[in-house]
Amino acid sequence: MARTIQSLERAAAVLRLLAGGERRLGLSDIASAIGLAKATTHGLLRTLQQEGFVEQDKISGKYQLGAELLRLGNSYLDVHELRARALVWTDDLARSSGESTYLGVLHQRGVLIVHHVFRPDDSRQVLEVGAMQPLHSTALGKVLAAFDPVAHNEVMDSDFAGITPLTVTDPAAFDRELATVRARGWASDVGETWDGVASVAAPIVDRRRMPVGAVGITGAVERVLDGEAPRPRLVAAVRDCARAVSRDLGAGRF
Repeated sequence: MARTIQSLERAAAVLRLLAGGERRLGLSDIASAIGLAKATTHGLLRTLQQEGFVEQDKISGKYQLGAELLRLGNSYLDVHELRARALVWTDDLARSSGESTYLGVLHQRGVLIVHHVFRPDDSRQVLEVGAMQPLHSTALGKVLAAFDPVAHNEVMDSDFAGITPLTVTDPAAFDRELATVRARGWASDVGETWDGVASVAAPIVDRRRMPVGAVGITGAVERVLDGEAPRPRLVAAVRDCARAVSRDLGAGRF
């Protein structure tokens, strides 16, 4: 059995305790409930308070859950709301484009695939929900890096590893490409992550007009491209899907 980290288990016990029952608890109550000495419990609470997971009432001295937990919870809910809002539209995009459709969000310096609709044919395909894609070599990643300042900072601090001979590995050249992505509202990659595969993606924004993800299609170069550029009808379909999901998230006209 894998070993666990005792301090994390204790911190989790404190958070679970504060999440149920009384809204605020004193140090003695918390220490007694989790079976730890007051000094040990106080150290846990002080650390959790510094991280924003716990707050202490100035008058009573009692503890309650902090705002940082709410922010993390909202982030979790946002991803699930994004996926829920995108289900119908991504199905439509896969059907109209004839290609695999992906919904991605920024996660751990990469793109986390949170939804994947198979290409509507009888070919053998593998579900890629939960897979990670690079920021610097995929259309989804480029969209996030172009419109999300956090993603931009993370990708510019990366090593720009060459995945295929076509991967852009020069940070300055990549940044210039992002300027083009912002100007036209969509991104593409052609053989930069997988040989013979091309992608097109567009940003999804919420009611604050903040980027919350990206949606795109991926397929064989000969199907996605018209010459050297993505087929206009596919670009239009991807952008229409992104706008529709954004509207469902409260963005209005986008």
